[in-house]
Amino acid sequence: MRLSTRGEYASRAMLELSLRYGQGPVPIKIISLSQAIPRPFLEQILLSLKRAGYVKSKKGPSGGYYLARPPAEISVAEVIRVLDGPLAPINCVSVIDHEPCPFENRCGLRSLWKEVRDMVASHLEKTTFEDVVRKHVEIKKNQSGGGIK
Repeated sequence: MRLSTRGEYASRAMLELSLRYGQGPVPIKIISLSQAIPRPFLEQILLSLKRAGYVKSKKGPSGGYYLARPPAEISVAEVIRVLDGPLAPINCVSVIDHEPCPFENRCGLRSLWKEVRDMVASHLEKTTFEDVVRKHVEIKKNQSGGGIK
């Protein structure tokens, strides 16, 4: 699996919205500045996430974007799949976008790629944006000197 720039930016936008969950709509300018995501690119990504049902938007002066569900109910895998497609490193082991290969039934590499797919998918599916927020806050705390001495 290779995360595209779109996948990376979508993850960072979702992190920002998760950090601000319950605080109302977050202006796109704030998301863009906080996560160093070019605004035109961010607009496209947020539109994709909105179409997929992960974010909602509110228009007007107090408008912006917000999560459609709590961060604990959104896995990282879901968001990556929306922006980047299958998590498989190669199409012959993809569950979503399987492409048959003439060597499929007699290839030693196929089982390796399937194991890689399964490990990556499992980890990303069990990791929610609430988990990511927790790690993010812990890292920030440790960087500011609030960690172990």
